[in-house]
Amino acid sequence: MNQFWKFLILSLSMLIAACQGNVDRSKTTDAKSEAVSEFLISSSHADNDPTLFRVAFLGDGEPKPLAEFPGMAAAVEQINALSQTLPIDFVIGVGDIAHKGTEIQYEAATEVLQKLSLPFYPIMGNEEHNSTIDRYMHYAKKWNSNLEQPSYVLNHEKLAFVFASPDHGREFKNSGATWVLEQLQRLAPKPVVLIVHGAQKGVYPENADKGIGNKVFRKQVIAQPNLAMVISGDLHMDMDRVNHSKKIGHIHYLHIPALERTKIPDETNHTPMFRLMTIAKNGQVKIDTYAVGESSPRAEHEYSFSLKPIE
Repeated sequence: MNQFWKFLILSLSMLIAACQGNVDRSKTTDAKSEAVSEFLISSSHADNDPTLFRVAFLGDGEPKPLAEFPGMAAAVEQINALSQTLPIDFVIGVGDIAHKGTEIQYEAATEVLQKLSLPFYPIMGNEEHNSTIDRYMHYAKKWNSNLEQPSYVLNHEKLAFVFASPDHGREFKNSGATWVLEQLQRLAPKPVVLIVHGAQKGVYPENADKGIGNKVFRKQVIAQPNLAMVISGDLHMDMDRVNHSKKIGHIHYLHIPALERTKIPDETNHTPMFRLMTIAKNGQVKIDTYAVGESSPRAEHEYSFSLKPIE
């Protein structure tokens, strides 16, 4: 009998050790291969309202040389006021809020962003990568206490938003690009709106060499049939002098203008603007562009298209 109990105890010990070993191995996997940070969202619009979602976009901030955000502050104030008469579901930030990722920039931006009356969903840009991800997340949680990771998903039964922060600079590692690919594949066939700091190289010929060069992203992510939109900032383009909204293949590309500085085609003219996207229940999409301080969107920057039926 003693031999039996010794054998049983030894067997149980080996089994427990094996189970613990499996847990430890899972902890060493790539961070973006672990459980996805996902928020289930619902439309706030009434059944008789043709709108499914209405979303505002804030472009790059990163002012220099001073940590002052007058363009962003004006946009936040206007979005808050606009939402009183035109219901807006949430606001998206496309990265590069804090120049060089400095604390003084983060602190000044936080004072502005905390005045938003709507949920704010940001991603990192290359400027934030001048500091640490921990610093970015410390401040991102002040803008939206629900955020857990730099990359995440807003998922609705009819479409999804994938927020993909770059792994370094404005670029993805293979693991980061594969994470984006995995989200698109698991969310299929519903249409996906992809938020990245910069689109892939070549999308905007005004600076064709600046953008994502990762092959997984350029070859596989872009090939996914349910990728409906790629929305980005980064280039600081003058909306009046560039082709800011376009369709390439099956994907619509939308540029979000910078709020504090314009760089392309030059720095001679800067008008702070934000964009407002309305997605209708029938799949119609309309993008309006507001110059801060102007009560109506600028007609010359309107862009519209149809998604595949949102069933």
